[in-house]
Amino acid sequence: MVRSGERPDNYTFPFVLTAAANLMWRFHGSAVHSSVLKTGHHSESHTQHSLITMYARCGEIQSARQIFDELSDRDLVSWNSMISGYSRMGLARDAVETFRRMRSAGFEPDDMTLVSVAAACGDLGDLALGRADLNSFLGCALVSMYGKCGDLESARRVFDQMTRKHLITWNAMISGQNGLSHEAIAVFKLMRDSGTEPNEVTMVTVLSACAATGDIALGKWMDARAAEKGLLGDVYVGTALVDMHGKCGNLDRAIQIFDRMPHRNVVSWNAMISALAFHGRAQEALSLFTRLRDEGTVRPNDITFVAVLTACVHAGLVDEGRRWFRSMAPVFGVAPQIEHYSCMVDLLARAACLEEAWEFIETMPEKPDAVVLGALLAACRTCKNVEVGERVIHRLLELEPANSGNYVISSKLYAGSRRWEDSARIRGLMRERGVAKTPGCSWIQVCSEVHEFRSGDALHRESAEIRRTIDVLRQEMELQGYVPNADLA
Repeated sequence: MVRSGERPDNYTFPFVLTAAANLMWRFHGSAVHSSVLKTGHHSESHTQHSLITMYARCGEIQSARQIFDELSDRDLVSWNSMISGYSRMGLARDAVETFRRMRSAGFEPDDMTLVSVAAACGDLGDLALGRADLNSFLGCALVSMYGKCGDLESARRVFDQMTRKHLITWNAMISGQNGLSHEAIAVFKLMRDSGTEPNEVTMVTVLSACAATGDIALGKWMDARAAEKGLLGDVYVGTALVDMHGKCGNLDRAIQIFDRMPHRNVVSWNAMISALAFHGRAQEALSLFTRLRDEGTVRPNDITFVAVLTACVHAGLVDEGRRWFRSMAPVFGVAPQIEHYSCMVDLLARAACLEEAWEFIETMPEKPDAVVLGALLAACRTCKNVEVGERVIHRLLELEPANSGNYVISSKLYAGSRRWEDSARIRGLMRERGVAKTPGCSWIQVCSEVHEFRSGDALHRESAEIRRTIDVLRQEMELQGYVPNADLA
């Protein structure tokens, strides 16, 4: 390549350096390092990490350490390369000390780390020096493994038995909740009570849980903590804060954080565009997408277009939605997926373009899911379009034969068109299949306590007071001339 006159770039060097490291060809690696310096690519993070790996594997540990110390952005590969290099060179104390520094920096060790540190402790002949570190790591590894496998009970048992819980152990336990956001928040509060300071990994995980549960109080606490620690400029923490504030309804703060971020990746842009879209600020969402496109530093991806099309759905921008959908593949190189077709079906259904919505369903690359079909069926009921509705009903009852909502809406679609026999047939089919109507359920958080309500129950301790208040509101509504539409009940 060099002989042909082509100039290597920042993508070329890491591959060549990795090859030299695997072959342990030190002289070739040094020659590549020289080319890196000559071409001005010595500040590229991937190239620096590859240089550390090459020198460490080739036994040039001082050269590896010099580059490592100059790194401003270290990753797990860099730490592992240094630990492994020290261990191979017989510098066991340096290996263990580097492991401790890595853990203090908030990095979670992996299997390669364990092998290198275990070998270093064996070389020392003094297991006591590494015992606490290794026991702590093994406990952390078990917590992480059980969490990833969904065995939260075993993860918690190992976690509770650990006498020394480091930051990475807490992070493993918090992230190991596998989407159980309330449980993740509960573990974080235990961590906070223990006096352990959160790092970027903790904050991103907990902020994601706050976004899922709507826990704005804890989210604001995390926001203030991130500001104190100077982490608002971190692209991952900043993005998590934008997402959390956006989903919890604090859109102004989300915009403020986004605008102040020194660096943004595609996830940052997606979080902000999605927040604007879901809050009905469609024009702002589309303007932000146009800004993303014009800046050209980040390429939009499939999630970006879900946000863009969602903005069109919430604002009823049918022509705009059609235009962006059609431009995805030819202009941006993003192939439409089922999520994009779903957005278009929703957009068209809300605009009463039911035949076109059905055509979109027919052209989907995958079979439509119940959400897409359900949205179209609801639109058919509103528009009293039985022709398209019957096609949707047939698909839905095949896809979800136990979903009571499909039967109820189908029955009401027929009833709305005075097709009483078909309406009764659907109700009979529901009874025949033993499908019971699922009661409605809702939640509200008051003073940090989440209250759950189900349709028809009286289990809440203040249910009598709630019903009295509802009766008062109903009377006031009637005085104002409100007449409920029983057909949509």
